[in-house]
Amino acid sequence: MVPLPVIVGFGGVNPAGRVSFHHAYSRMVIDALEASKQARTYQSLAVLMNLQDQLKTDPAATKDFIKNHTLIRRIELWDPDRIDVHTPAKLRASDAAPLIVKMAKKQLPTEIPDGWVVRPVENGDIEVEITDAAQVMLNDTQRSRVTSAGQLPTGYDPGTLYASRNHPRGLQLAIVGASDAVQSIGIEWSDLQNLVRPDEFAVHAGCAMGQLDTHGAGGLLQARYLGKRPSSKHAALCLSEMPADFTNAYVTGSLGSTGGAIGACATFLYNAKQGIDEIRYRGKRIAVVGSTEAPVTPELVEAFRTMGALAEDEALMALDGSNEPDNRRACRPFSSNAGFTVSEAGVFLILMDEKLALECGAEIYGAIADIYVNADGYKKSIPGPGIGNYITVGKALGLARTMLGEEAVRRRSFIHAHGTGTPQNRVTESHILSEMAKAFHIESWPVAAIKAYLGHTLAPASGDQITSALGTWSEGWIPGIASIDHIADDVYSDHLRIDPSHLEVGVDGMDVALVNSKGFGGNNATGVVLSPHVTRSLLESRHGKQALSNWQTKREKVVERAQAYDDLAQREIPEPIYRFGEGVIEGNELGIRGDGIDIPGYEYSVDLNVENPYE
Repeated sequence: MVPLPVIVGFGGVNPAGRVSFHHAYSRMVIDALEASKQARTYQSLAVLMNLQDQLKTDPAATKDFIKNHTLIRRIELWDPDRIDVHTPAKLRASDAAPLIVKMAKKQLPTEIPDGWVVRPVENGDIEVEITDAAQVMLNDTQRSRVTSAGQLPTGYDPGTLYASRNHPRGLQLAIVGASDAVQSIGIEWSDLQNLVRPDEFAVHAGCAMGQLDTHGAGGLLQARYLGKRPSSKHAALCLSEMPADFTNAYVTGSLGSTGGAIGACATFLYNAKQGIDEIRYRGKRIAVVGSTEAPVTPELVEAFRTMGALAEDEALMALDGSNEPDNRRACRPFSSNAGFTVSEAGVFLILMDEKLALECGAEIYGAIADIYVNADGYKKSIPGPGIGNYITVGKALGLARTMLGEEAVRRRSFIHAHGTGTPQNRVTESHILSEMAKAFHIESWPVAAIKAYLGHTLAPASGDQITSALGTWSEGWIPGIASIDHIADDVYSDHLRIDPSHLEVGVDGMDVALVNSKGFGGNNATGVVLSPHVTRSLLESRHGKQALSNWQTKREKVVERAQAYDDLAQREIPEPIYRFGEGVIEGNELGIRGDGIDIPGYEYSVDLNVENPYE
């Protein structure tokens, strides 16, 4: 019996706030929630944003501030009106006299340009007489033509929560995101280490773009042009698999399989697929999967803008007939739109095989039945969409139908669309969804497109979608596409429900969610996520009522411990797990035998009796 990978914890942070315990999801549907749950959401965000006191003394104004400084908004990470740049210039001598400048001797270039005469002067400086011209770079500023982005809640700085030193922001998000997910389980990680063998863990996480800020690839490539030197950390920390490496080394201490899959905007689903396959086919019991991305940098925003991919202010104003861009509504999936909105996040899931989850009483938030990945075939444009996504959505629906029946697919399924807010995506993805809904006899398929709230977090985007789907099964609402007021004329809307209003379906109203992702280069992926009630029913049929009853009893204490973590996080930001240099095991501490390796701190040994897979 192939093990079913169940979701027992999740966490991280995105522009809507803390991901664990559905806080980020609740921010997106906050207007639909009852008063007590709204208050819980505001409190969670106030802690992140260091606004607890203000929320008590002036709740109305503080709630307005929280709303305006979460989700998509005007860029705050840097000033879009004053971006530091260098402008090339040529300084020429006048006809009447040469150009004479003074400088420190150490600033003199190694190779003296033609037409320069260098003379020493007082105080160790030099005087340069330039008879021709000098090519220089002048400090200048530019205004960005894009001022909208999804950003972490204002006032939340992940690097201040641990000894982050010179970690790129994307790796800071790996530490806080993986920590949040691990602590959300309600079971100590050390206890889990005593339930399985050391090599029965897996960590798969990555980012699409690498670490691009000044502590990563950005600093590496800029250094010499800014008169600096690359540091010893620049090259190592910019690698795309580093979110997995940081999770292994500083959060989980995993000795199991690891890796960082890259699939452009489908990167989270690529890593999640690695995790579920480790559990289903390669004997792993626990998998940590996730993605991080911190791409809101002036350089990357300008690069995407020159591709014509981002929603520029001028285009937004033209859409609205306004003199000011509506930054909050920069991303408008399936409506008249102008481009996507770049964003940042770190999102992680904790997966277990079903048997282990039942044995240890872990909370079961749902299950990932499978993830389908298909390329586009021959293409005329690398960033342009192709036909691979028809296959992934079709196979995902096919699996849901086989597992749950046609009625569940027709009446009790919904889809989280990739929904980037670009003119091309609104046509191509809507055609896929409309045609597949027709083929599977779905009359009005609910479509969520949460990039309308969060922006496009690139690698973690489908993690945002999965955790939002889990939120629907907690609170009963499918998020509407709140940034739109109409459906564009070229959108294929037959058999689809595309609407700005939230849809109330109840916590048990939907059996399955599809999560769709379309990445540059033809990286298409669609995941099948089963609801908690369907997952429990499936486990009962596979393991019997008594196993479910025993699980329920054990689950009570686990839920209590998980709730204690969430309660703490409602008062203060919990310290992330960051075990730098802690628990390091040397080779001479191992107990090495012909049939196994004993490792300090683990109940069970690594089994060296390996079966021949080719018999």
